[in-house]
Amino acid sequence: VQLVESGGGLVQAGDSLRLSCAASGSSFSSYVMGWFRQAPGKEREFVAGISWSPGNSYATDSVKGRFVISRDNAKKTLYLQMNSLKPEDTAVYYCAADGTRYRAVGGPEFKLMEYRYWGQGTQVTVSP
Repeated sequence: VQLVESGGGLVQAGDSLRLSCAASGSSFSSYVMGWFRQAPGKEREFVAGISWSPGNSYATDSVKGRFVISRDNAKKTLYLQMNSLKPEDTAVYYCAADGTRYRAVGGPEFKLMEYRYWGQGTQVTVSP
């Protein structure tokens, strides 16, 4: 599975961005998918995850109410809609794929599970 992120850029605080992650391979629709980010000098952190099961997603507290994760299985694409961006959202954003088909997860398990495949990342910079 190859993952390619796009949609990053430089925006001002309060603006919106939508990140995309295009996946190759035939198993995308069966994988749990996630978005992570890494700010300079900080460890990579979980942002949001979405199951292969409709309606099952989870986001970390710092982005709840602002970011929405979604997927289009027909297009093999994962999205992250980011609204009301803040300077502290500045980071390289990575998408990740589970690698195990039809894994059952819920709530914080999205954050704790291991993701096998990773994209190269896309930079998001939010100016004050």
